[in-house]
Amino acid sequence: MNSRSLRGTRLGSLSMETDDGVLAAPRQEANYDCPNGHTIVLPFSVEADVPPVWECRCGATAVLRDHEKPEEKPGKPQRTHWDMLLERRSEEELQVLLDQRLALLRSGKLHQSSSRTL
Repeated sequence: MNSRSLRGTRLGSLSMETDDGVLAAPRQEANYDCPNGHTIVLPFSVEADVPPVWECRCGATAVLRDHEKPEEKPGKPQRTHWDMLLERRSEEELQVLLDQRLALLRSGKLHQSSSRTL
């Protein structure tokens, strides 16, 4: 093996090339203003479509400076466990099942730690 090998370097994690002669892609800066007073400056390529809104680190929606906030699209309400349960069974069926399970529990035939589901 050559005596001038690359000992002590982390091969694969460091590049031995320099940045000489490398031109960065042209960029533009987009300024977003948060309703909580934060300012976000993000670099984008000049060819990229800059989004009109950006999520701030505080969780609020920041709007691109000198732009209006776009209208939000109406979304579907989130389905809960109860909504999905009602798709499979009626409330009358659920009441019958509840009464049966409570009767078993009260009679001692069913233990509270039972993990059976309806």
